[in-house]
Amino acid sequence: MKTKSPRTFHHIDTWVFDLDNTLYPHHVNLWQQVDARIGEFISAYLKISAEEARVIQKDYYKRFGTSMRGMMTLHGVHADDYLAYVHQIDHSPLEPNPAMGAAIAKLPGRKLILTNGSTDHAGAVLDRLGIGDHFEAVFDIIAADLEPKPALQTYQKFLRVHGVNPEKSAMFEDLARNLVVPHELGMTTVLVVPDGAKEVVREDWELEGRDADYVDHVTDDLTGFLQRLA
Repeated sequence: MKTKSPRTFHHIDTWVFDLDNTLYPHHVNLWQQVDARIGEFISAYLKISAEEARVIQKDYYKRFGTSMRGMMTLHGVHADDYLAYVHQIDHSPLEPNPAMGAAIAKLPGRKLILTNGSTDHAGAVLDRLGIGDHFEAVFDIIAADLEPKPALQTYQKFLRVHGVNPEKSAMFEDLARNLVVPHELGMTTVLVVPDGAKEVVREDWELEGRDADYVDHVTDDLTGFLQRLA
């Protein structure tokens, strides 16, 4: 349980957002499509059954930060081939969110995306949501030298490349473990959790951590949260 007072937002001049399951609701389950494509890729690449591929996929995701990193490290997969395949999905379940866009626009300072996905996928998501114009840049898995969150060097490179002062920044994420390093670096952290009234597809470990000291704030309604900040 938390033992310290959560950090506040009065000093924040840079707002950093994860993409998938953060800027759109968990219950859209868009990531389910990517998840299925990852399983198909692993099954075909390793020439194993779908069931075996599923076990490997989830093991690598938990151990390496992304299944792709595990496939690269242990099996020599090329990132370009992997990303091109797994992000061939139908983005139509995403609907424009002008209320979120307006709330983001009112936040004082810069807005950036930090994602383990690709810029192409991020662009498609932001276009569907209608909020792309509010963000200065997307820092993706390629920019991170294929080293996914929660690796320390990924956050350090992001901060360096974009000239961000972590002590004046806020990080919004749907995975608590991806907030450990940002909090250690001085960022104010916000965990975006599923709407309890909606059905979502999540691993048990993905839902852990909301009471941790490194999570300053928790919300199941990002738009409402940002509106209150603005």
